[in-house]
Amino acid sequence: MTTIEQMEEVTAKLKERACEVCAETWEDRVKKQTPHCKFGEDGVCCKNCSMGPCRITPKANRGICGADAHAIAGRNYLRMIAAGTSAHSDHAREILHILHGASAEGNYQIRDEQKLVRLAKEYGVPTEGRDIYDIAHEVADTGLAEFGKSFGTQIFIKRATAERQRVWKEQGIEPRAIDREIATSMHMTNMGNTADAEALIRQGLRTSLSNGWGGSMLGTEISDIIFGTPTVRTTEGNLGVLEHDMVNIVVHGHDPAFSEMVVTAAEVKELVDYAKSKGARGINIVGLCCTANEVAMRHGVRMAGNFLQQENAILTGAVEMMCVDVQCIFPALAPLSECFHTKFVTSSPIARIPGSIYIEFKQETAFDQARELVKMAIDNFQNRDMSKVYIPPMKQNAVVGYPCEQIIGHLDGVANSHVDEFGTYKPVIDAIKAGVLRGAVAIVGCNNPRVRPDFSHFEIMKELLRNDILIVATGCAAQVATKAGLLNREAKYLCGTGLRRVCDLVNIPPILHMGACVDISRMMLLATGIARDWGVDTTQIPVVGCAPEWMSEKAVSIANYVVSTGIDVYLGIEPQVKGSSQMMELITQGTRKITGAGYIINTNPHELVTAIIDGIEAKRAALGI
Repeated sequence: MTTIEQMEEVTAKLKERACEVCAETWEDRVKKQTPHCKFGEDGVCCKNCSMGPCRITPKANRGICGADAHAIAGRNYLRMIAAGTSAHSDHAREILHILHGASAEGNYQIRDEQKLVRLAKEYGVPTEGRDIYDIAHEVADTGLAEFGKSFGTQIFIKRATAERQRVWKEQGIEPRAIDREIATSMHMTNMGNTADAEALIRQGLRTSLSNGWGGSMLGTEISDIIFGTPTVRTTEGNLGVLEHDMVNIVVHGHDPAFSEMVVTAAEVKELVDYAKSKGARGINIVGLCCTANEVAMRHGVRMAGNFLQQENAILTGAVEMMCVDVQCIFPALAPLSECFHTKFVTSSPIARIPGSIYIEFKQETAFDQARELVKMAIDNFQNRDMSKVYIPPMKQNAVVGYPCEQIIGHLDGVANSHVDEFGTYKPVIDAIKAGVLRGAVAIVGCNNPRVRPDFSHFEIMKELLRNDILIVATGCAAQVATKAGLLNREAKYLCGTGLRRVCDLVNIPPILHMGACVDISRMMLLATGIARDWGVDTTQIPVVGCAPEWMSEKAVSIANYVVSTGIDVYLGIEPQVKGSSQMMELITQGTRKITGAGYIINTNPHELVTAIIDGIEAKRAALGI
């Protein structure tokens, strides 16, 4: 296992190299931004019109329009949810357009026909006797209609338990068209509109549901159809996956359409031979952030690290090219890459960054563009300054790729009494009822410089494993587990006897990698499947969510759709609503009256993990197990 202290030693050494080339890193910028704006931290600064900005203080308890702290914090919070929903849902829209243009001869084909047919039947799209691409195009049309449908609700909410559907309907938070919920949120928070904090929270829950049970779920389903549903693969993680004698290309971001083409192009023999002709041993594709998760679980591509490691990759001096798509990309990468030979390439009009090489990726020419990028990286190999190269000798084996289909298949072996019922979650339920597993925690989210990066994830994961609690992870949280060696099957020796037995029986690591942050929708289906097979609602099962170091607006949307699904969420970073006592009460207690779940917030990871364990045990007691 790699410790946080060892990771920090590497970061410190790379920081020294940044100083040598007069480069700025996130650590430098944190110092310059400290102390943070107290009004912003508390969520009580309003700039939604030009009469302000207005700030709530003890002497000025209302803005110019009369909005108080509760209205301002509520509006700001809802706007974060809307922005996060738009990010994941626009990702899904792009993938649906890829599906709409897919063809047998094109750059993108159908890799999982069975999943496409299942989704077509769910959508009411005829399949009998039809060409698979005709089916795909009609499915894409139906999926795209979910963004702007004039009437009705999201189709996927029918996947939830009957009790969840009833709650959403009775509480008036059933998600309608995705774009409508985002637009409604922006309208409600416009100057002169909603000033009632609870109404803003309700719209936040509704908007987030249009993400988790709409856009995100669409993004995951359609990605599986086009690129293949992930299967279990062995790979490696951390900066040691970069190679001294190979052309190193880093793919970074969140949209698999771009990275899939780059990975495919890098495998072309002609380009591999070309790299060898330039003195390299070959081409080494590695991933950062959620794009890393996407290509790892479908191709076994190795993962260089998570969000706060993106600058470190360039600081190794060994990266010929960093190709990015959308989301979580530092604009600072452009000036940093100029300190080395690295070519920094942006590919989407959604993420234009000054100083980058901008090549807009297009579906019709995707593979040819990817070939050109790989060739550009190969040509850049000879420009590498070996005196600037330092690749940390640090990497860990990892087992990745556990969508719901894989989890069902693998965990079925836990309880032999249900071998005849393969395809259900009853074996998992038996293990939980017997106490072999105490429950499960979905650990998600970013890492964040407001706290010691990765430390909270690491400490919480180790303690949960010791207490026989299975972990499922996505996004940067999954990357932490990868870097530490916790996705290795040998990590079972950190577990209690019950979880270790489960790992032995079914040959799994104690932390199951479920994909990118968009794939948290898989976790909702996992929880729903367990609840349905148990005969209870999702709010009753001993399963919770945890985001120890979240930082993105996407995380706010995610946390709300998890809470809306009836699952408690434990946060290690305080939401920016502290300036409103009403908002704090609403997100921790008020939502429980609406959905049956809420936030538990504690910035101390050891206290937070104790609260998680207590919460799981309380759910077990309520179920009488």
